[in-house]
Amino acid sequence: MSFTFPNTSEFTGLYEPCRIEAHITDLVIEGDIPSAIKGTFYQVAPDPQYPPMLGNDIFFNGDGVVTAIELGEGRVSMKRRYVQTPRLLAQKQAHRSLNGVYRNIYTNDPLAAKNNTTANTTVIEHNGVLLAMKEDALPWALDLKTLETIGEWDFNGQINSATFTAHPKIEPKTGNLLCFAYEAKGDGTPDIAYYEISATGELLKEIWFQAPYAAMIHDFAFTENYVIFPIIPLTVDIERMKKGGQHFQWQPDLEQLFGILPRSGQAEDVQWFYGPKNGFQGHTLNSFEKNGKIYVDMPVASGNVFYFFPPAEAPVHSEQITSALMRWEFDLQATDHHVKPQPITNKQYPCEFPRCDERFNGLEYSYGFVLAFDPDLAFDHENLGEYPFQFFNQLARVNVQTGITETWYPGDKYCFQEPIFIPRSNDASEGDGWVASIMNDLLEEKSELVILDTQKWEKGPIARVKIPFRLRMSLHGNWSSH
Repeated sequence: MSFTFPNTSEFTGLYEPCRIEAHITDLVIEGDIPSAIKGTFYQVAPDPQYPPMLGNDIFFNGDGVVTAIELGEGRVSMKRRYVQTPRLLAQKQAHRSLNGVYRNIYTNDPLAAKNNTTANTTVIEHNGVLLAMKEDALPWALDLKTLETIGEWDFNGQINSATFTAHPKIEPKTGNLLCFAYEAKGDGTPDIAYYEISATGELLKEIWFQAPYAAMIHDFAFTENYVIFPIIPLTVDIERMKKGGQHFQWQPDLEQLFGILPRSGQAEDVQWFYGPKNGFQGHTLNSFEKNGKIYVDMPVASGNVFYFFPPAEAPVHSEQITSALMRWEFDLQATDHHVKPQPITNKQYPCEFPRCDERFNGLEYSYGFVLAFDPDLAFDHENLGEYPFQFFNQLARVNVQTGITETWYPGDKYCFQEPIFIPRSNDASEGDGWVASIMNDLLEEKSELVILDTQKWEKGPIARVKIPFRLRMSLHGNWSSH
């Protein structure tokens, strides 16, 4: 019986499945890790255990595998475990993939688990457990130290939506988990549920409302008094899914949509704002209130970033897409709710995976950290071919007040995964600390954790932790000081 993965861009190079679980102590370190860095760098990646049932698949459909890199006393250890979802367990029993089109249960094998989630998009510590999340289902809880799967997590029966966000936020002053669900009553429903959950797990707030239509809401933002939901023009159609089609379809004729909900309000208090058509606004950097207005900072692209969810009548890769870090301004007193984002940086460049000093989440702030791409920098096309999907060749530190960007470029064969900020101390000034990121060597097919000092950014890493195997491209993660 043949057991091979497709020889396509989704399964080769940066995206070749890794399929490794491991426990390694005392990883090799180049440089010195400051004694103040004590904690765990968590991340999760889509990493399929089995070749796709339909012959090919998209990156986002891989099984969730969690990596925990523990740092302390100048030493580093690493654990890596798959989230034991019902979907993965069913596949293991069958020794093959049982799942078809991404987020389309109508294309699954009859032996597939009813719960279709892969729990592969983010991991975050909350109330004594590590939550592995994907926005199509409730989270899955893992043991913080061993990464053993505990099970589906409904916050002690308090959450009854069909789905849950993969981008929760921690409110700095309370430690509350701010979170939401879209398609909250099931596939194709326009229902959105907003939740606030205390640091000890009590449900504090629950607000349900409806969007104008069912579409992707990958991330959100919050301020002291409001939550902001960027609705991407990737719409859902159940009838299309029943015919074997994609869960999402790009709608270039739709405007970028934002729902703004008062945190003390109800469904009737939501206001809707409209951005330019054919734009993609996915991940948020931060948001804040000032002078009666709301500001949301995020990368914005001029077209469909997710080429694997094409529009109904257009070839794949037909657009020349530009993107940059942008700021949206919302005036809740305005009669005209059409808005247009403005560039934040002096030099505009493609960027993604934005993170801030999360002690300043929802507050006016100065610094952000992003992955950036500069096509003028050298790349080893001769040996590596074309740029892979989600290729970023720089780590960037952005001053959103001045527009100045500092970057570090490691060379012509490297790219980065999401940066995560670690404060120098609990009371350090904003943005003062370190940034950790997985760096992939595409030529040697190796990975390492690099650590940069935010005060010496352009000098590059103060430490490079060598991982003795290649990590597949991941999605998101978080730092835990516990």
